Amino acid sequence: MTMSVPERNSGSEGKEEESEDESEILEESPCGRWQKRKDKVSQGNVPGSESAFLAMDTEEGVEVVWNEVFFSDRKVLKALEDKIKEMFENLMQVEHPNIVKFHKYWLDTKDNHARVVFITEYMSSGSLKQFLKKTKKNHKTMNVKAWKRWCTQILSALSYLHSCDPPIIHGNLTCDTIFIQHNGLLKIGSVWHRLFVNVIPEASVHGKMRHQRDEKRNLHFFSPEYGSGEDDYAIDIFSFGICALEMAVLEIQANGDAVVSKEAITNAGQSLEDPLMREFTQSCVRHEATDRPTAHDLLFHRVLFEVHSLKLLAAHCLISNQYLLPENCLEEKTKSIDPNSVMAEISHGDRPGVQLKYSHVSSLELDKFLEDVKNGIYPLMNFASTKPHPVPRALSMSQEQVETSKTPTPEPQETESRKVVQMHCNLESNDEGTKTHLSLFLKMEDKLHRQLSCDILPTDSSRDLVNELVHYAFISEEDCERMVAFLEDALSRHRGSLITTGVTATVTQGR
Repeated sequence: MTMSVPERNSGSEGKEEESEDESEILEESPCGRWQKRKDKVSQGNVPGSESAFLAMDTEEGVEVVWNEVFFSDRKVLKALEDKIKEMFENLMQVEHPNIVKFHKYWLDTKDNHARVVFITEYMSSGSLKQFLKKTKKNHKTMNVKAWKRWCTQILSALSYLHSCDPPIIHGNLTCDTIFIQHNGLLKIGSVWHRLFVNVIPEASVHGKMRHQRDEKRNLHFFSPEYGSGEDDYAIDIFSFGICALEMAVLEIQANGDAVVSKEAITNAGQSLEDPLMREFTQSCVRHEATDRPTAHDLLFHRVLFEVHSLKLLAAHCLISNQYLLPENCLEEKTKSIDPNSVMAEISHGDRPGVQLKYSHVSSLELDKFLEDVKNGIYPLMNFASTKPHPVPRALSMSQEQVETSKTPTPEPQETESRKVVQMHCNLESNDEGTKTHLSLFLKMEDKLHRQLSCDILPTDSSRDLVNELVHYAFISEEDCERMVAFLEDALSRHRGSLITTGVTATVTQGR
């Protein structure tokens, strides 16, 4: 989905009144967490969505986007209900730092409504297209270092989508559907466009099924085989190639034509001074889909590939295992270190060695670097597996699924054979005490980690939770009794405490 910064009047008169009008709450989600406001954002190309609105996430205190798809009548929505729910449940499992987050959805058939409402992350800094347009006023080309970093982030997201099982094809990648944050982080939006078009028939919704392809200014982003019915991930690679080219030259000149021609694309590619950049972009926009590389292959192209520094590897390791460490442990550790002590030393046989002291490292710079790594600015993709991985499964069903589920015993899943060597859980209750959020961290015997979370009710038992973990192959049957005892202890201590947040229990088992 494409969204941009809300349009606001620039006049000074009545600004306060306009601000109050825009922040007025029009509607609330059934759970009360999301509050729809008057302030509209550009909705991009969600089929049947006439508009989208800014909304407030009252739990996190951040702005989000409230999107609506209206159907011609309730019977049509009812007929498509299962397909729509399956699509949205899959979208909610997509989790990547360079992909716009999909938060929540619900179906609404009350008060003569026939609509689907869904909440997505709000990108306040605008699209990549807008950023390139502003940059072009002062620069002729993009900084090569920034270009490489952006390409890596986009390919990181595409590689993730294409390696899902089943693969997710974006089908609508343009500079208008890529967003940039103030810190240089790129995020791909409109990931659900192709799924919408496949699941929701055009005749069943109010409003035209809008496609970026229909906009002449974006036609050059789409591959020759687009819409043929035989297209696959290669259409995303073609679109990425055009995006990479536009990022490098800031704008592909249409020379007064309504559509950017093939000649203009060729000329833009030839204008690149770096032969590796030329080869990189040209490989993406080859006419034959089978001749284009995969997103994973492109991450290893000579123009992007580099051996990661030990600093970056260590940062990713720290971020990945942060939940195993005590809170503020890094800050406490650095405080106790003597700044003049030697951190590392490089010895040379023919000349004096080089000593690196802790005082040579700025703690503020280190904190910023770790934050950037956590946010996805420096993805560690050169070690990515080419083996497809399934879209993550939810630990438990949503309330909507529970109410509509007709099969009390789901089909059996594959089994887990690895043993759990370390368990850590965190329990936090809401203010009313009606619901508790469980975060469970498991360290497997092959040193891989598994992080799970779900909401549990006072009536839920540790035995029920563990049976579900075994059923969905999150743990082996051999760990069943130990896990039951662990959760029983944690839940009893949590429920017996007057403090309703921050109760933590840890159990460690030696191998």
